[in-house]
Amino acid sequence: MIQNDIWIKQKAAEGLIQPFEATLIRKVDQLPVISYGLSSYGYDIRLSPNEFRVFRHIPGTVVDPKYFNPHNLEPVELHHDKNGNFFILPAHSYGLGVALEKINVPDYISVLCIGKSTYARCGIIANLTPAEAGWRGHLTLEFSNSSSADCRIYANEGVVQLLFLEGEECETSYNKRQGKYQDQPEQVIVSRV
Repeated sequence: MIQNDIWIKQKAAEGLIQPFEATLIRKVDQLPVISYGLSSYGYDIRLSPNEFRVFRHIPGTVVDPKYFNPHNLEPVELHHDKNGNFFILPAHSYGLGVALEKINVPDYISVLCIGKSTYARCGIIANLTPAEAGWRGHLTLEFSNSSSADCRIYANEGVVQLLFLEGEECETSYNKRQGKYQDQPEQVIVSRV
């Protein structure tokens, strides 16, 4: 069963999402923002301004998920103008950011992460993996720019929506099996084996 705003608000008070916005925020200081916070059946998390990295080609190398070379990721500068803080994801590229919010998933919940229509309509595809039962930390967020134009991705504003799916409590949670991505800090975490 998918959880509603009442459940999300109750669990947020117990540490599910930190920091937590109990309403959907669409303006900050009278300026429009890409919405974040609580919605009817989900929670829109924000992109942290701390870090964003874009894949770059290094001649003679191949990206290997088993032996990831961090030099294949180039830090991207945080820009600022009257519209807010943003990173630029170049055309036809792939980038990694991190969620501003920290989540702490109960052992009977799995979290699906889906893209927001505001970005999807600009050619940005959010390619996110689920947060399993018992997982906690700041999600590493993956974005592909499928358009032929560079695109802004705004920091401190909504980037993806979390959907909380309830099932019977599992025998072995992510925490119990000591998953390799447990307790991720608010920074980009690369592929691990």
